[in-house]
Amino acid sequence: MNTTYEAPRRLIKSAEDIEKMRIAGKLAAEVLDMIKPHIKPGVSTLELDTICHDYIVNTQHAIPACLGYGEAPGRPAFQHVICTSVNHVVCHGIPSTAKILKKGDILNIDVTVIKDGFHGDTNMMYIVGDETTILANRLCKVAQEAMYRGIAAVKPGATIGDIGHVIQQYVESERFSVVREYCGHGIGTVFHDEPQVLHYGQPNTGMILEEGMTFTIEPMVNAGDWKTKLLGDKWTVVTKDHSLSAQYEHTLLVTKTGVEILTARPEEDLSRFYSA
Repeated sequence: MNTTYEAPRRLIKSAEDIEKMRIAGKLAAEVLDMIKPHIKPGVSTLELDTICHDYIVNTQHAIPACLGYGEAPGRPAFQHVICTSVNHVVCHGIPSTAKILKKGDILNIDVTVIKDGFHGDTNMMYIVGDETTILANRLCKVAQEAMYRGIAAVKPGATIGDIGHVIQQYVESERFSVVREYCGHGIGTVFHDEPQVLHYGQPNTGMILEEGMTFTIEPMVNAGDWKTKLLGDKWTVVTKDHSLSAQYEHTLLVTKTGVEILTARPEEDLSRFYSA
């Protein structure tokens, strides 16, 4: 039984589309750099959201994709421009005046920017006050490395399963767990498109990668068990066992020879992906 399949043609981006994806990705990355000096003890997550909103709309002249997104039966639309996930919050944390950052907190900020109809989606971890516990620090480093290892598996002819497999193997070797209910996704003019990019799985399974495809890799890594719980606001996802969680995300392009990271930030050492 063949467990791989080809990508629908609509997922292959044109050269013009790719240029627009590069611009959107660069803008999203800039938001994460811009907000860093504002992240400190005593600041509320809503203050961070307000700063990001102003920057995206008035400086970048772009559209915040999350604002007003995702209304569904029993779930209101998301009313902010970033997700702010602190400590045991896995993803989709809602900015609030009540959530005041404390020294040692670990914070994920997830932002998606739309420019000329195309999306750039990225997130990263911040350590509030620049120091935290040994466990929290290691968890953040493992989450970032898990993302990088997944990215390193991206090339034409590889499969979505290859990505999930290398991420899962690495995370579990570090005695952490990979969240299974949430995943990466195709992206372009559509925010969440095919394929679903699971961060666990078997090699040589799923959609076959082709030059011109764009999608995110965004593993959520828990210090405890991988199971999660959705809170009553229908957005905030937390670890079921209240353990810490960390996540990193990039938007990627499959190139002729491998991968291009569309949301790369200047401080990242990405030589492993682009060295001769």
